[in-house]
Parts: sequence; C-alpha cells; structure tokens
Amino acid sequence: MRGIKKVNEIFYSLQGEGHNTGRPAVFVRFSGCNLKCPFCDTEHSAAYEMSDDEILSAVSRYPSRFVVLTGGEPSLQVDDAFVALLHDAGFEVAMETNGTRPVPSTIDWLTVSPKEAFLGSAGRPAITRCNELKCVFGGKAFDSTTSGLSLSLSCRDVSDYGIEADYYYLQPCDTGDRESNGTITAACMEYVKEHPKWRMSLQTHKLVGFR
Repeated sequence: MRGIKKVNEIFYSLQGEGHNTGRPAVFVRFSGCNLKCPFCDTEHSAAYEMSDDEILSAVSRYPSRFVVLTGGEPSLQVDDAFVALLHDAGFEVAMETNGTRPVPSTIDWLTVSPKEAFLGSAGRPAITRCNELKCVFGGKAFDSTTSGLSLSLSCRDVSDYGIEADYYYLQPCDTGDRESNGTITAACMEYVKEHPKWRMSLQTHKLVGFR
C-alpha cells in the first residue's frame, strides 16, 4: 500500500468559489490543520485513514478529471508521489492551501488563502507565487450588535501579502448572519470597484444550496 492519509470526506460537486467557479470537480478534503481559524468548515474529528491507492480509486468513480485537494490543510499530507499518482491517472490537480507550508511544485492549480489577518504571525504565508490568491474580506472584528459596522469593514487593509498571483480574489466573510453578510458583501463590492486589481469571489455553493 502507498502512503496513508487522513481524509475527512471525498465528494463530487461543482467548484463553488474563485476562478474555477462552476467547474465539476472531485473534492478530497483532508483532515488536520496547522491553524485554528474561527470560520473553518471542516470537522476534523470525522477523519478516516485511506491509502493513496484507495483515494485514487474513490476519485476515479466520477466523470470529472479535475480533483481539488482541500482541508483542513492539505499540504500537511500531500506529497510529490501522491500528485504523480493522480497525474498518471489523467487528473488535473488543484490545491487550496493557507500558504504557510511548501507544496509540491507539480500542482496544476494552486489557490492560496492567507489567514494572517485573523491569526497573526501563525498564519503568515510562506508561499510567494500561486495561480489564485483568495483573501477573506471583512468579518475579523465584525460585531452586528454594535453601531460601528464601518470600523470592522475598514479596520484592516486588504493585502496581497507579497504573493504574486495570476488572479486576486476577495471573498466576503460569511458571518452566519444574513444582514451582516449583506453589509460585508456591499463593502467588498465597493472596495473591488475602487481597486480593480481584485475581483470579488462569492461562495455560490452557499447561495445556491449545494456542497
């Protein structure tokens, strides 16, 4: 058996955000992360062990040959041998990472979503080049119980963290509150209009209601 990895889930859907929005993809969600973000959507306690060959067998059941390695933090487990295994089977390999660790150079599409704004130095990116930089906009200090909503939306400057990317995306923070989300999204839209280097990325899977 090839290397054993801890997997949270494998599922088939459409990419819901970023540059590849709407593209059919097989998602491999790895368990475990080196950060603890307050908005993480992965249930790490639900992990189970799979060999590289078992993962390949699972993703090969679906018609798409575009696989997205996500987490948690996939760079903790994904290595060159695993990426080569997927490539040999005809897969295009994308990875979504927090950017704090090196990743295999053979990844076809790299999305970096820095967390330094939320976690300080613990979330500082180590990667300096990617295909897609996706930053969460607003929400760090967002408090819908106060009247100072503008403070939380403007208190941190949007930063590219010194990362060179083909595309730069801002994603409005999902606070779980519809009214707050609307305020953040409107502010994000205005920021992007004033700073056209950035594009706004919406989580269409949440808006439409699919995984």
